[in-house]
Amino acid sequence: MKFDRFLEKIILDFLRPNKVNVIVGTRRVGKTYLIQKISREASYKTLTLEGEDSTTQELLAQKSIANYQRILSGVELLVIDEAQAIPDIGKILKLIVDQIPNIRIIVTGSSALDLSQKSGEPLTGRAYFHNLYPIAQEELNQHENPVQILSNLEERLVYGGYPELFQLNLIKERELYLKDLVTSYLLKDILTYEGIRNADKIKDLLRLIAYQVGKEVSMEELGKTLQISKNTVEKYLDLLTKVFILRKVGGFSRNLRKEVTKTSRWYFHDNGIRNALINDFRPLVLRTDVGELWENYLVSERLKYLHYAQRQPEFYFWRTYDQQEIDWLEYENGHLSAFEFKWTENQTKIPKAFSQAYPDATFQLINRGNYIGFIS
Repeated sequence: MKFDRFLEKIILDFLRPNKVNVIVGTRRVGKTYLIQKISREASYKTLTLEGEDSTTQELLAQKSIANYQRILSGVELLVIDEAQAIPDIGKILKLIVDQIPNIRIIVTGSSALDLSQKSGEPLTGRAYFHNLYPIAQEELNQHENPVQILSNLEERLVYGGYPELFQLNLIKERELYLKDLVTSYLLKDILTYEGIRNADKIKDLLRLIAYQVGKEVSMEELGKTLQISKNTVEKYLDLLTKVFILRKVGGFSRNLRKEVTKTSRWYFHDNGIRNALINDFRPLVLRTDVGELWENYLVSERLKYLHYAQRQPEFYFWRTYDQQEIDWLEYENGHLSAFEFKWTENQTKIPKAFSQAYPDATFQLINRGNYIGFIS
């Protein structure tokens, strides 16, 4: 099954002279396929380079205008895959966009190597940064009717949305793929960061977070469990956020002293990665964590939808010390929207303390009966 990725149209719209489009995302999320498709559809004379190839690195190593004029003579679109492997890539791209007239550039990089940070400062004002995520339900809508969307929902909650999964029909193949993705790609990439050498601690931390999806997490308790410092826990979690494995959500408060604001909740960008970490791919009928899977799925899909729609609201949860709470809040253009996630279709009322403190906020229950409108 082949997918039209929403990021494709966005990047085609942003292919402007003397600008760089930077695509970041975890390995195996579809970056190479995306740039190949864009290259075919864009009406430009294109040069495609592989950043991990030593020939490419040697070709670009001489940072001179004359060298790049020679390489890019007649080229309208330069595409570099895995560009983070090229030393001084940010300075190289800056020189090219500043000195080669009408050149358009697309580069990709594993988010685990943080290409956006590595090339960011030299490209200030010269680049557009894009995140590519696993397949979104909105991208699947082109292949599925409403009945199929609902019938495939359990599969999405258990296995997630990495593109290659849709080519695998056997359950065991999907499980092995996800386990290999975690150990052979995501964790190994993280260890390439300077000062990060303990893969076991990273994996144990992710497992602890996996069991606490949608719940407030104590840095001190995580540190004690893992026998590492609170600062190290915070460092690892910050890294896992930057590489698009986890998403941090803080507490919301504007009015009440009794609102919780100093703790955070954590979500995975993909349910399949979460389930691979805890080695649990059982069907929903056998599980006790369906609520957590549902909440994580809705958050991850909502983030994809808003990113591809080029919207940037602020995200929060809301809770008081007397246990009144709301799962998800979005603040955008002066408006506060509140959402409560329920797997069952039971009615839920807005907490009284919230409605009194924020009378202008909207409130909506998201369940299996209406969730498609929330994520697409």
